[in-house]
Amino acid sequence: MNRIVLLLILAIAFEACTSNKKNQTEVEKLPITSPVMIDTNYTSEYVAEIQSLQNVEIRAKVKGHLENIYVDEGTSVKAGQLLFSINKEAFQLELLRAQSKIKSGIAELKVDELEVQNVQILFAKNIVSKTELDKAKALLDVAKAKIEEAKAEEQVAKLHLSYAEIKAPFDGIIDRIPFKKGSMIDEGSLLTTLSNNKEVFAYFNVSEKEYLNIRSQKASIEKNKINLLLANNQPHQYKGTIETIDGEFDKNTGNIAFRAKFANPNLLLRHGSSGIVQLTNELNKAMIIPQKSTFEIQDKYYVYVVDENNKVKAKNILIKQRLPHFYVIENSLTTKDKFVFEGIQKVKDGDQIIGEFISMEQIFSKFNLQ
Repeated sequence: MNRIVLLLILAIAFEACTSNKKNQTEVEKLPITSPVMIDTNYTSEYVAEIQSLQNVEIRAKVKGHLENIYVDEGTSVKAGQLLFSINKEAFQLELLRAQSKIKSGIAELKVDELEVQNVQILFAKNIVSKTELDKAKALLDVAKAKIEEAKAEEQVAKLHLSYAEIKAPFDGIIDRIPFKKGSMIDEGSLLTTLSNNKEVFAYFNVSEKEYLNIRSQKASIEKNKINLLLANNQPHQYKGTIETIDGEFDKNTGNIAFRAKFANPNLLLRHGSSGIVQLTNELNKAMIIPQKSTFEIQDKYYVYVVDENNKVKAKNILIKQRLPHFYVIENSLTTKDKFVFEGIQKVKDGDQIIGEFISMEQIFSKFNLQ
């Protein structure tokens, strides 16, 4: 019996030793690497609001009944094309009345001119006084003023008559038409909206930190071509350029607004739509490490640094920028430091490993990066 118990104890001990050796072997050889400092770039994405190059409200300038609607919602129109007409009878009568006043005033003017001529003759013969002559001239001035007033009324009447026909101020697309034919229109009523979508603006907001990073780039951002990702996650066919940056930051959000312009000859983009602006930013002398080499504890990121005795120790790193598969770090490591590239879940602080060095260039090739 004692012999059997002894054999069992030896067997268990042997199994435990074998298991420990096996576990030790699993963490013994791990790939390690070192950070690399390179010039690279990354893409930032910003939600953008799309606005037409021109987007104006077409409003009635006079009151009346909507006589005709010559266009439909969503149709393209040309500059100068007739869109709506308002009943013109009242404005035509207004014009006739002003023109009649002009004719009447001209007739009165001729009478007053003859009167002045007669009074001047009588005054020269000392038959009438200077007062009578001044009175005749004053009446002549009144007649001239009446004509000028009537001509002004004529111009106003012509203007009102022209307002009865509403034409497109530029090429564009008609939006919703809230009124129907025969509706009573007040002065200032919104008839529709006209949008020129041949080019569009994309407005997006950038944080102060990102703004400073962008402005610190060597190349002028106004010359860089940028991409626009549409709502269906497809890229817009035409690249754009940043045209303007607001003059001040929003105190509430801490952001500053950028405006980019994109060509839109096929009129795919419409006023009020949305998208994502993709902006490429430069990074000079960036310290790069793989994301898979890091782990997170309480919102802080760490790597396992390998010392000269091949022991690993967790070290906190500061992440400056996220790239696909990689992090840009700052003030954390040097290019001479070595850290565990893969297998970080197999080790803990103080473990000793056998590191197999793999260069960052080899790691880049795994991710098809240059």
